[in-house]
Amino acid sequence: MELRHIKYLLAVADHQNFTRAAEALHVSQPTLSQQIRQLEHALGVELFDRAGRAVRLTDAGAAYVHHVRLALRDLQAAERAVHDVQDLSRGSLRIAMTPTFTAYLVGPLIQRFRADYPGIGLTILETNQDHIEADLLADRLDLGIGFAGHHAAGIEARTLFTETLGLVVGSGHPLATASHRVTISELADVPLGLLSSDFATRLHVNSYFAEYKAPHYIAIEANSMSALLELVRRNVVTTVLPDAITSEHTDLHPVVLDPSLPIRTVQLLQRGGIYQTAAARAFSSTLDAVVTERRCPSGKYWSYQ
Repeated sequence: MELRHIKYLLAVADHQNFTRAAEALHVSQPTLSQQIRQLEHALGVELFDRAGRAVRLTDAGAAYVHHVRLALRDLQAAERAVHDVQDLSRGSLRIAMTPTFTAYLVGPLIQRFRADYPGIGLTILETNQDHIEADLLADRLDLGIGFAGHHAAGIEARTLFTETLGLVVGSGHPLATASHRVTISELADVPLGLLSSDFATRLHVNSYFAEYKAPHYIAIEANSMSALLELVRRNVVTTVLPDAITSEHTDLHPVVLDPSLPIRTVQLLQRGGIYQTAAARAFSSTLDAVVTERRCPSGKYWSYQ
């Protein structure tokens, strides 16, 4: 068995069609079919059911492919470890974070990291925490930034800092001039714009309203933080944001809410038990330095400076 057999196997499994798999691999279909037959002969089982229009994995094939994907992932990680450049003159790093961090953390963090390590190429993704953890486990990411809570098996988390959420309106919104603490009951008819329910921030907001059994009006759901910020600036909706974002934007007005919105713990996420590249270690150290510089005197909350 050779590595090409594995690559051919996964291509057919993914495409469920020998012709499309052959095109993706840039080989002829007879060559691909022959290689798969060689693999099946070596294993002593049929890996694919070829009876229907679509080529499907047999039970044995599905079991084998599961372990093959894990092995290939670890092999790719091993290759990166071999080629890791300890002096950080070159290399690459794949990171992801949930949307709120792109609005206040990613700027100073990446600015510092690029200044110190200009030879490291970065891939930065904005997505929800479930996808971050799945991509870490599948070795599609090196590091993630998310929140404390229940993590998928195999994910290691290290606490970074805590942040507090607050109600935010545009400067022209009626609540911007409120001289009192706005109670949760007063929000019943106020149009809210929130991140969609697959994001951690939305889950925290949902838990807040559920805890106090408070009615609320969600007028707009979005999977884009920039879209929500624009709608708040135009007084279309009010939203919930980390205080660090609000303090950075003079056109956003914080509203004191009673009871207060929750505080949550921010964590650095990675797949457990793997070799951590020099670039990943450097990024982790840079992140710690940026967080320390921007920590409030109380030591608890992120402060944007």
